[in-house]
Amino acid sequence: MDETFGATIRRHRQRQGLGLRQYARHLGVSASYLSSIERDTCAAPAEHHIRTIARDLSLDPDTLLAQGGRVATDLQDIIRHRPRPLAALLRSAQTLTTEELTALTTAIRDVTKRRTLHGARRYGL
Repeated sequence: MDETFGATIRRHRQRQGLGLRQYARHLGVSASYLSSIERDTCAAPAEHHIRTIARDLSLDPDTLLAQGGRVATDLQDIIRHRPRPLAALLRSAQTLTTEELTALTTAIRDVTKRRTLHGARRYGL
């Protein structure tokens, strides 16, 4: 992520032909606040605003949250539930390539799916 949070928003907003005032009005914020965000002179907005911006500008919400220095609330809750094993998993995975992470994610989903199917069969579902 070489581009800053604000620069990403500005570039995608402009690419979609949205004016600063128009888009700020849509978000329910002032144009000066949106301008400050885009110039990276203030902290990133709250998660719900970042998710709205990501949806509006066809951006990945997790990537945009990370650019803004935030972590999605659902991920915080997941980590809070089992901090030690999940912290160990994340630390172990930090040097993996994107392809390796994708393969790991697929393997985890397969295990989860098999466990769900096995449980459903056990209960006659």
